[in-house]
Amino acid sequence: MASMSTKTFFAASSINPRIAPSKLIQKTANSNPFSLTSLPSAHKHWKISQDHDDTFTSTPLEYPNYGTKKHDFGGLSVQHSHKLEACRRALRKVGKDDGFESLNMINAIQRLGIDYHFEEDIDAILKGQYAKYIALGDCGQNLHEVALRFRLLRQRGYYVPADVFNNFKNREGKFDKELENDINGLMSFFEASQLSIEGEDILDEASSFCEQLLNAWQIRHPDDNQVSVVGNTLGNPYHKSLARFMAKKFFANLSGTNGLWLNDLHHLAKMDFNMVQSIHQTEIVQISKWWKDVGLAQELKFARDQPLKWYIVSMACLTDPDLLEERVDLTKPISLIYIIDDIFDVHGTLEEVTLFTEAINKWDFAALEQLPEYMKICFTALNDITNQISYKIYQKHGWNPVDSLRKTWASLCNAFLVEAQWFSSGQSPKPEEYLKNAVVSSGVHVVLVHTFFQLGHGITKETVDLVDNVPGIISSPATILRLWDDLGSAMDESQDGHDGSYIDYYMEEHKDSTVKEAREKVVDMISDSWKRLNKECLISPNPFPAKFNEACLNMARMVPLLYSYDDNHDLPNLEEHMKSVLYESVPM
Repeated sequence: MASMSTKTFFAASSINPRIAPSKLIQKTANSNPFSLTSLPSAHKHWKISQDHDDTFTSTPLEYPNYGTKKHDFGGLSVQHSHKLEACRRALRKVGKDDGFESLNMINAIQRLGIDYHFEEDIDAILKGQYAKYIALGDCGQNLHEVALRFRLLRQRGYYVPADVFNNFKNREGKFDKELENDINGLMSFFEASQLSIEGEDILDEASSFCEQLLNAWQIRHPDDNQVSVVGNTLGNPYHKSLARFMAKKFFANLSGTNGLWLNDLHHLAKMDFNMVQSIHQTEIVQISKWWKDVGLAQELKFARDQPLKWYIVSMACLTDPDLLEERVDLTKPISLIYIIDDIFDVHGTLEEVTLFTEAINKWDFAALEQLPEYMKICFTALNDITNQISYKIYQKHGWNPVDSLRKTWASLCNAFLVEAQWFSSGQSPKPEEYLKNAVVSSGVHVVLVHTFFQLGHGITKETVDLVDNVPGIISSPATILRLWDDLGSAMDESQDGHDGSYIDYYMEEHKDSTVKEAREKVVDMISDSWKRLNKECLISPNPFPAKFNEACLNMARMVPLLYSYDDNHDLPNLEEHMKSVLYESVPM
């Protein structure tokens, strides 16, 4: 592909931006709000919003050549390579007979967060398992085996109907109570129920049935060594959790387990965790430098200053360790979503944000002349980031996404403006009207459209037209995020903003409803959104590549961590996961 200068590249766009004024944003010193080197293991009070003085100048693993497709980890790379090859041989060996052991091994590989090393072998085994299911017409009679096969196949896009679980019902059409002592079977069944789609009542019944029996079992067996496993299954089912964030818990559950391949996987996963952690630490150094250089925290003091939290979102969406540059770049627009949200929600006047929205829609610096300096600074940063990311995507994948990216920012600001107008006028929208707008104002589509182009697979006119118009695969995780936020466990980062919520507007329309009833309504809507997302990603044919489907699922999986506030407006679960994944290495 012929090289192309950035200037020529953007001149070719249907919208021709001026060169961004270079003096609007000064490179000012800024305290670094996310170094974890200041966190000794005894540190008990680290918070996302807390400033830390040092970057990862020294990490548990220091190796050169980050940013290339082949990361050099010195002697550890050799050990990792040998152990990986041993595990691949083991997987191919157990996969030859299409038996249950191969499913158990795939399950362990996925839960350890190392499945990206085994994609071809997993595909081959599950293809054989699906062919076996089609030939025999059922998945077996053992609940654990049936449920695990169902989940693994459906996760991979192979449709297995939920009625395979009818074998476990009694004559009255209820699930057999004799299953109460099959703890492994109940856990697998509960995990399988998380992949339900609309209309699969049997899986809704299964979820309630398993949850009830597993909770009762925990009460009866408080000292059993499986209690923690059961609790983790109920609280963090695999399909609705981020595997890398949960991997350490699975390490602990493997302790003392027999089986050569399992021990080899355990050792491989520990090495892999530490190596990938070191890559993420390197990314944080790069983001730290960018955030300091761009100077937005200094220039826009009213806005949130939490780049590490923003980076975690990009880390969740782009899980392949080789996507180092893409994760760093994705953190930049994520930071602008939060900053622009604060402009609309806590700082700008209605007149100012109206003019700002017009400028974004036109993408024209001339339209900024009437705006205050802080808005000019924000637009300049947004323009620079959008141009830089678009140019990189064009160089790598041959498609100029600048128009699509600008459209996402325009639609985001349009949605923010609608909310500002509602607040200013004292108008209360209908709950459905609020949610339709809130899906866009969540910013999820901005993140996922950037992600789609960064992944670079399946970019065609058809798929670009789809992502430009917020398809279900994007609107479903956006709905999940907005409704989780609206459950109102705490005000977002103690910002004194003007956000409404679905619960408020629902209760206003349904005068006789209680807060409890409104919250239950929202919980049901989140469940329904998950079912639609499952159908979009796992059942219905769609033109998007598997990696993008996974990114959309991961966005939804990330939501509970982003919005589970405590009474102090903190995010203790997210903070603990961030420390675990980014700072605390695994002893070998």
